[in-house]
This record gives sequence, structure tokens and C-alpha cells, in this order.
Amino acid sequence: MSIHGELPELAAAVLQPGFVGTSAPDWVRRWLGAGLGGVALFARNVESPAQVAALTAQLRAEYPDVIVAIDEEAGDVTRIESRLGSSRPGNLALGAIDDPELTETVARDLGRDLADAGITLNYAPDADVNNNPANPVIGVRAFGAEADLTARHTAAFVRGLQESGVAGCAKHFPGHGDTGVDSHHDLPLIGQSLAELDAIELVPFRAAIAAGVKSVMTGHLLVPAYDRELPATLSRRILVGLLREELGFGGLIVTDAIEMQGVSRRYGLAGAAVRALAAGVDAICVGGEHADEQTAIELRDAIAAAVRSGELPEERLRDAVARVRALGAWTTGKQTETGARAIADAAAEPGVAVLAAPPATRGSAVGFAAARRAIRVTVAEDGPELPVAGAPHVVEFAPERNIAIGSETPWGLGAPLAGLLPGTTSCRLTADDLDGSADRAGPVLAGADDRPLVLVVRDVHRHRWIAETLTAVLAVRPDAIVVEMGIPVEVAGGVHIATYGATRALGQAAAEIIAGLDAPAPAAEPVPA
Repeated sequence: MSIHGELPELAAAVLQPGFVGTSAPDWVRRWLGAGLGGVALFARNVESPAQVAALTAQLRAEYPDVIVAIDEEAGDVTRIESRLGSSRPGNLALGAIDDPELTETVARDLGRDLADAGITLNYAPDADVNNNPANPVIGVRAFGAEADLTARHTAAFVRGLQESGVAGCAKHFPGHGDTGVDSHHDLPLIGQSLAELDAIELVPFRAAIAAGVKSVMTGHLLVPAYDRELPATLSRRILVGLLREELGFGGLIVTDAIEMQGVSRRYGLAGAAVRALAAGVDAICVGGEHADEQTAIELRDAIAAAVRSGELPEERLRDAVARVRALGAWTTGKQTETGARAIADAAAEPGVAVLAAPPATRGSAVGFAAARRAIRVTVAEDGPELPVAGAPHVVEFAPERNIAIGSETPWGLGAPLAGLLPGTTSCRLTADDLDGSADRAGPVLAGADDRPLVLVVRDVHRHRWIAETLTAVLAVRPDAIVVEMGIPVEVAGGVHIATYGATRALGQAAAEIIAGLDAPAPAAEPVPA
């Protein structure tokens, strides 16, 4: 077959598109038979572990070595548990505990669940050093603000995850931590010198590579110390010169979502994809927002056209395809070897029983136990005693969430406290609820009466409206309990509880402390169908 006859298949092999639905669409199944190398799952594709296992069985029936990817950080960013919230603590909480063996255990536990559901590539761990507290998109997704701490936990996460047969993916290369811009919306500038990057941002990526990480995700970041013109995703100097040659990474390089404004605003989806491949990327992640066959067609055809025109060398495309297929083969072999996956071939056929995947009621006992170790409590000199006396009133301050975390995942303390202390009441306030209000304390105190007051915040240091409201409320109720479920930059309240994240497991752990319970790991609620 001539190169021109092969081109559609080769171009499809480097795509990792998303799609809509909880079963494999016809177009995805057709594409897998025609060379598609992988797919990316999102929260919209997940109802239960058994359903995901059936979905991945359908995909694998068309192409056994298909890469099935998901963005499951086991923290605030969760897809596999998006309907309830993660039953694991998340990176910042693990970094606060600073027990690499525990991090490896949590990642191994996560890997087993993902492998049982037929997932082979996890876009995790986040290897960014979050040394800018104003960062709007990383925050609690990072293990911490210190390079060596982040590095040892990144390596531990990679080891645990990959031991279960799921490929890890260190992101967002060369480091998205020190910025105040979200690359979903614009192109962040990383202004450090070569020496600073080498001493901070690159340290966790070196550790991930030394731990054998199978893939690295690019960040849509402008890093002038290496390339003054092109973002990292499109920069050969960064992807080949730095990542391949200097750091010695030989695995799969995958883009962050190619539709993000950090690259698509200037180059368009197809233009960014072609430039990324030419620069050294091996796989294009797309479909968070453009989850349709037409987008996949446009990308495939643009890649093929770029080879025909000479813009994308044929050898470079073949190299990318070889890396995609090598990773697919590794995950298939590794999961078979470890026995983590037992999907019946017949599961792809209508009416035939599917894999007995982890039950929908399962939560991670390892995760709940780890979450309890992360909680930090600070009591003011004249602060109230814990546990609280009686059912509290809970007020949750809800800032706008970034796209990476999503809006579908529940969080907070109202629900877990109500489960432990019947009679607990709660409400949630946004900036719009308090906009223009002369009395900021009034809406918060309404309904509290003389009961214990619990104020739940996320990254209060980044949201002026929360900080001002908190000051006004504490002037009236200095005995209030403040629960910070983001980065704990400031301590306030009669009691301050830092959870280092807003996962379900961390919320449960904080609620247990407030209620005075030394409870065993709670059973997860059924995932709604």
C-alpha cells in the first residue's frame, strides 16, 4: 500500500478523541477498525464501574490494543467518581501527609479500579510545582509548592499506578505551577530562567522519568527561556531538545486538550494538532468540548494533508504511530500479566453478560483512611471545643470552578455533617448572592441562630468576596469553625480545619472531626444510573 493509501489510518492512530454517551458510538467503533489509536473518557461517559467496563469491552472488541484514557487525578479532578466526589484525598493532601509509601498505595488502589474498568492510560499524576498560590487551575491538584516534595510523590504515584497495569502521565510539561493564567482560556507565560526551571519545574518530571512513567502531557505554556515564539505543545526545542534529549524520555508525548485556548485561539484545532506532531508530540487529546466525528475527521484529514504537503514529515508521523502502538501493547500485556482486567470477549455483544467489575457501591477504604491523615486543625486561644455541641449550620462559599475540575462533582460539608449529626442545616452562597449587599454577614448568619456555625471555603486567598464576607461574619461569630478545602494560606476562625482539597473523602474526614467521631471508612453510596 502506498503512503497515500496508508495516511488516513496513520493519521487516525495518533488521535485520542472524546465522545458522548455511556456506550461506544458507531463512529468510534468504525474508526477503531480503521486505525484509531485511542479514545479519551470524560465524566459524561461514566455511570458506574460496570458500565465503564462494558464500554471499554466494546472498544477492545474492535481493537484489542486501543488506548483508553481518562483524566482521573483521584482528587478534586475526578471522572470515575464524578457523581459523588472522589473517595481518595487528592495530591495536595497526600503531599501534606508526605508519606510516599502512602501515595504509592493510594495510586496502586486507584490503578486497580481503573484497570478493572478497562482503562489503560490515566492523565495523572499532576507533576506541577504549585509555587504560585494565585494559580487558578492547578492549586490542590499539585502535591505541593516545593520541588523535592512534589518529585518524590510524583514518582511514588507513577510507580503505584503503573504496577496495576495503567500507564501514568506526568503533566503539564514543562510545568504549569508558577502562573496566574488558566491555559483553558489563554496562553500562560512561565518567565523563569533556565536555572530556575532546572531547579524547580523540571525536578518532578525527572523523577517521573526515572520512575519509568509511560507518558508525559504537554502544557500549553509559553516558556521564553526555551522558546520565545511557540508554546511548549508546539515547540520542538522543548519537546525534543529538552524532554527527549536532555531528560531522556522515550515514552509517549500527548497534548493537553488541543481545543484549549492556549493553542487553539491562534492556530485552530487542526493547525495546532499538525504543529504539535511536527514538534514531537505523539498523540493528540481532543474531545472535552468537541466530542464529535466531524472534529475527528477534520483533524485526521489535516494531518494527512500536512504529510502530503511536506509540512509534517512522514517519518515523524510514523514515529508517533509507533509510540502509540507500543503503549497500547504495553498496557494490554501488563494488565493481562497482573490479572487486573478480566473483560469477557462477549461483553461487546448485545445481551451478553459483562465483566464483574467493582460494584457501583464501592469506595476506596484506602482513600478514606488516607484522607483522615491529611486533616490539620488549628484552635484559637479562646476558640470552641470540638466536637460541636448539637447540630450545626453549614454555609459553603462556592467560587466559580475551573474547567479541569468541572461543575458536576459535589463537594462540601453540608451533606456529610447531616449524615453524622441529624438536624444539620446548610446553604451555599456564590458571589452573585452577596453582590451589592451592604450587610455581608446577614445572608450567612440567617438560619444559624445560636447553633455551631461552620463556614466552608475554597482558596479564600484568591477570592476577595469570600475574604471580605468571612471577615464580616467572624466579627459577629468569632467562634465559627472555618473549613478551608483549598490551599490553606490563611488561618481564621475559632477553629480552622485544613483539608487540602475538596474530595468526598476529605469532606467526610473533616465532618467526622467536627462531629467527634472516630469512624471507620464509610461505605460509598450507590452511583446513580
